[in-house]
Amino acid sequence: MSRNADIHSLEIKRSYLGSSLFGWLCAAATYICIAVLVGLLVTVLVNGVPWLSWTLLTSFPSRDPAKAGVLPALAGSLWLIGITALVSIPTGVGAAVYLEEYANSSWWRKLVQLNISNLAGVPSIVYGILGLGLFVRAMSLERSVIAGALTLTLVVLPIVILSTQEALRAVPSTIRQASYALGATRWQTVWLQVLPAALPGVMTGVILAIARALGEAAPLVAVGAVAFVAFVPQSLGDEFSALPLQIFNWAERPQEEFHGLASAAIVVLLAVLILLNTGAVLVRAKYGRRIKW
Repeated sequence: MSRNADIHSLEIKRSYLGSSLFGWLCAAATYICIAVLVGLLVTVLVNGVPWLSWTLLTSFPSRDPAKAGVLPALAGSLWLIGITALVSIPTGVGAAVYLEEYANSSWWRKLVQLNISNLAGVPSIVYGILGLGLFVRAMSLERSVIAGALTLTLVVLPIVILSTQEALRAVPSTIRQASYALGATRWQTVWLQVLPAALPGVMTGVILAIARALGEAAPLVAVGAVAFVAFVPQSLGDEFSALPLQIFNWAERPQEEFHGLASAAIVVLLAVLILLNTGAVLVRAKYGRRIKW
């Protein structure tokens, strides 16, 4: 009996040791990722902050580093993000609501769900080639803002759909049952009860989608976006540039001054992303406090 107890105690110690070792490995991986991220941010800030100025934000690209700016690229990125959000959020949320609340559990729904999950992992350059063939050539939108925005919509749409579906699944079924018990229709239940309860999770997906769309360069190159634009886009049909393209253009130049400008443009891109995400986080926090299950 004592021997069996000793063996059981040894197995427990080994189990605790393995669990502790796994925890240490996970913590080490986390700290390594954080260290790499901090190192990259510090490098960008050290190289880019000296080049940050009002001239950088209000000037056009130039061969002279002292006069170069990101105004057309910044405006182009804001155009792209605005249109992408306007198209992808209603479309993605609507598709997710239909799949979760209305579609029956049939082979067709399973096929659509499988394709959406697969599309979330497709490289963005594939969407760029699709956008080139569909929007630029087939629909004759040329190298315009709307063509770039629709291409980015294809990139982020699976993210919005999947994150919205997860948020809808997290809403307790008791909320739906209580709404039906009070005589509400399915539409009233979804619009007035389920969607408000799922909004914090939906906003998380929107944040991820905006972050990805803002940093994409490959799809924009595929649809014909140019790195040098000497004007600010004024309409959906104008040619455009974007901050990632401008950063790449400056980073590949041999002059050290343009490398500093590229770092400064990265800081601007991060600032825009933080501002946009802050608004989404505030909305999520506001509605998250209202909803208590």
